Parts: sequence; structure tokens; C-alpha cells
Amino acid sequence: MIDQHVTKAEERMKKILESTRREFASIRSGKASPALLDAVRVDAYGQTVPLNQVGTVSAPEARLLVVQPWDKGLVKAVSRAIQQSELGLNPQDDGALVRIPIPPLTEERRRDMVKLIAKLAEEGRVHMRQVRHDLNKEIKSLEHDHDLSEDDAKRLTLEVQKLTDRYVALIDELLKKKTAEVMEV
Repeated sequence: MIDQHVTKAEERMKKILESTRREFASIRSGKASPALLDAVRVDAYGQTVPLNQVGTVSAPEARLLVVQPWDKGLVKAVSRAIQQSELGLNPQDDGALVRIPIPPLTEERRRDMVKLIAKLAEEGRVHMRQVRHDLNKEIKSLEHDHDLSEDDAKRLTLEVQKLTDRYVALIDELLKKKTAEVMEV
């Protein structure tokens, strides 16, 4: 019975890890990545929709993104949406494609990005610890109601701590990689 709770907790931790990974992907480093434009929303057909629902985003070069809208009438809207996003990018459209050159980051901007990445990583760790806290509370409750022996409760608490440590280490690993990527000149 309690194993189900541990499994659910691990599922929650996996989701937190994936969420942190997606947030990191949307942060600009020196390289062009289609994930950089995931947060951009375009006014199309009377609605605001994600950019990837109106066209194809690709990175043909290390410092260039290309958006090819499926409807040529949306080229201007796509260009405007990218320009209005807070990514600091300057798109250029030729009537069929939108080219987005990725300028190199300044040292100051790199440091700001590293601070943001560290903040996102800490939020991920906090969420992981919250999952641990919730599960430990559940274990204590089961022990208090005599549905779980004291030895089993201690064993499970240790197991939950190991699980938490493993996922926090994965977040730290993501943080280290993304920091290195952003600081790379």
C-alpha cells in the first residue's frame, strides 16, 4: 500500500525534473535552440497560440533560428511576436521565412542568466523537498494509526530520502550543464 505512495512521489519528482528541464531549455544560451521560442505566442486567426502551432522552428546554424510559418500570411505576426517577447531577439522576415540571428551574450547578461538558472534549480529542489515532506507526513500518519510498524516507517523514510537525494542531484547536474552552456563564450 505505501509502495503506491512512494511510486506516486517518484512520478511527481520525475514531473518536477522534466519541468525544470523544459524551463532550462527556454533560457537563452549562446547557441540557437528551437526550444528558445517555446514561450513565444502568436496572434493568429483571432487567437493567441504557441509559435510551434503555426510553423516549423529549426536551427540550421549555431547562431541562427528559422521559423517557417505554414500560412504565409502569418509571417508578419510571427516576426512581431518574437520581437515583442522578452528574449531580446531581432527577427528578419523575407515574406516566407523568419530568420532570427542569435547575438552572442554579454558577460553581464550571462551572469544574469546564471542567476536565473540557479533560481529555477532551487525552485525545483524546493518542490522535490515538498514531495518528500508530504510523503513523510503520510508515513507518520500511517505509523500513528498503527497501519505501519515503526521499523517499516524508518525504512520508508530512508527510502524517500534516498529518492529525494537522487532527484535533487539530477537537478544539480542539469544546473551545472546549463551554467557551463551559458558561460561558454
